[in-house]
Amino acid sequence: MALSVPAIMKTTAARLSALYLLLFALCAVLLVLYMTSLSARMLTGQTQETINDEVLGLARAYQRGGLPVLVRVVEARSRQPGANLYLIADANGQILTGNVQSLEPGVLENEGWTTSPFSYQRFGEGELDRLRNLPTEKGTAQPDQSDTQAQGEKGHNAIALVLRLPNQMIMLVGRDLGEPERFRAVIRRSLMLALGMMALGGILIWFFVGRAALKRIDGVSEASRRIMGGDLSGRLPVTGAGDEFDRLSENLNAMLARIATLNEGLKQVSDNIAHDLKTPLTRLRNRAEATLSGKQKTSDYRQALEGTIAESDQLIKTFNAILMISRLEAGYSSEHTSRVDLAVAVRDVVELYEPVAEEAGVSLDAEVNGAFVVDGNRELIGQALSNIVDNAIKYSTDSTSKPAVRVKLERTHGEIRLSVTDNGQGIPDDADRARATERFVRLEKSRSQPGSGLGLSLAKAVMTFHYGRLDLLPGNPGLSVVMSFPTREDH
Repeated sequence: MALSVPAIMKTTAARLSALYLLLFALCAVLLVLYMTSLSARMLTGQTQETINDEVLGLARAYQRGGLPVLVRVVEARSRQPGANLYLIADANGQILTGNVQSLEPGVLENEGWTTSPFSYQRFGEGELDRLRNLPTEKGTAQPDQSDTQAQGEKGHNAIALVLRLPNQMIMLVGRDLGEPERFRAVIRRSLMLALGMMALGGILIWFFVGRAALKRIDGVSEASRRIMGGDLSGRLPVTGAGDEFDRLSENLNAMLARIATLNEGLKQVSDNIAHDLKTPLTRLRNRAEATLSGKQKTSDYRQALEGTIAESDQLIKTFNAILMISRLEAGYSSEHTSRVDLAVAVRDVVELYEPVAEEAGVSLDAEVNGAFVVDGNRELIGQALSNIVDNAIKYSTDSTSKPAVRVKLERTHGEIRLSVTDNGQGIPDDADRARATERFVRLEKSRSQPGSGLGLSLAKAVMTFHYGRLDLLPGNPGLSVVMSFPTREDH
């Protein structure tokens, strides 16, 4: 995918960045206008203070000697270089003295501060402009037009205070605005330049960051297309930056790993179902076919039907176990839980399996002292414990010594541990112990022992439902299956 500007603009991050940039530009323009206006007000205030000081000085001169002294002071100050303006005119506005040659019409008509800057011309500027416009001698270089404009403008802007003297003469004291206007222009240009550079930097950063973000999104999209194409081993790229892209990729990768595990489990379950359910169905068909072939006695038909019912009951138990595991993994309703004393459940299961153990020549005993109460489902706990005890009895017969199964209930490390330990051959390999709790997994290659391979899977699902865990630990010898329940305060 080409990383072009239109492609970047289609991303949410780029659109948000563009919105932020627009808001920044608006704020920058408002800041420039505010700073320019503020500087103008400050300079105008300083100019008015300067004019007021000049007026006070002239007022004191007028008080000392009247109009003659005032005129001499104005003439003296007019000859001094600077931005101050002085003017004395008669009642008709005819300029008598000062450093101002001409004014914008109407300035002297109203007493007080001028309402807005006005234009004026100083003495000698008109003559200087006339000399600049004279024809040059042949061969003399013509002055550059920009230099001419820079050296002498035809007018200036100023603000002033207009006063009427007692004899109806008019006095104007003002100050040229050239310097404040140049200062405002410098401030305006500086702010615009700074903000322009900031905006350019923001655009460049936004562009390159947008390209980097889009490149990472393209990588995620490409990996997603491979995964959707059937490559479930593929994973989203993680750069190690620890940002939101990495966190999202890590979570999605964990989800993909879980999906891959479930798919592998589903495949294994399908294979095991095909093997473990096909065998009893085949036996049912063969028994029925053998019974129907030839002449049979009534007792033979009855025996065949009883065998069929027994096989069917085993199939129903297998499907019930599958449904129970699915219900537990999907989230069995919490309203089916109550306060359960594990000690009572252990005694009931041991009492139920004592005849079975005695018939198999296995010693079955329980070590239970006191009450061990947890929040749980009594039927589920009893079913899981029955499966574990049944397995222990079946596989302890392989023991080289007297077969024995021991059920122990104890409280340790803030949890209640219910362990069933046998002294059979056990499961020496760690990988096999981890696989033993999966559905339809039977580590016995010959499959001579009865069962469907769902007993430990159901027990594990029951413990997950109770926020506990099921551990298969190596015995000495044999195997120890431990059901760990959290106490009431832990969940």
